[in-house]
Amino acid sequence: MLGAIAGDVIGSVYEHRPIKTLDFPLFDAHSRFTDDSVLTIAIADAIVQGMAYAEALKTYGRKYPNAGYGGAFYKWIFAVESQPYNSWGNGSAMRVSPVGFAFATVEEVLHEAERTAIVSHNHPEGIKGAQATALAIFMARKGLDKATIRTEIKRRFRYDQENWVSSPALCLRHGYA
Repeated sequence: MLGAIAGDVIGSVYEHRPIKTLDFPLFDAHSRFTDDSVLTIAIADAIVQGMAYAEALKTYGRKYPNAGYGGAFYKWIFAVESQPYNSWGNGSAMRVSPVGFAFATVEEVLHEAERTAIVSHNHPEGIKGAQATALAIFMARKGLDKATIRTEIKRRFRYDQENWVSSPALCLRHGYA
């Protein structure tokens, strides 16, 4: 989780202007936490406190309304009801890292990752992204090597990892190192 937050802050200045070099400063005067950090902390707090995921996401989102949320998610934060909006964006994957650390089995990780996603990102791809990310973190925590993790993610989720983002800063920001 600390790596996800550090990557968010370090990569924040490159979000809309990606670079393709390993020679970049880790921190810039404009580095800041974004919605990804806010929502990662919300998920962690929900797990620790036993809160509903939607409640935690809305509580933290409302506390930090200018963190950079997408338009649909921003509306969701302030909506009276907590209906999912069929998103298949990467938001559910960006906030799920605590699940990979908090649960003891693959089955629990996949189940909880789905639960964190479906409150907003209930499209099958949104759920799958959260599950793949949480599972990769879980497997790394268990000491499995990168090749094994890549193979399992490809097998289970049918992700073609050959064409992933090549920008080192974006990889760092999104946890693909």
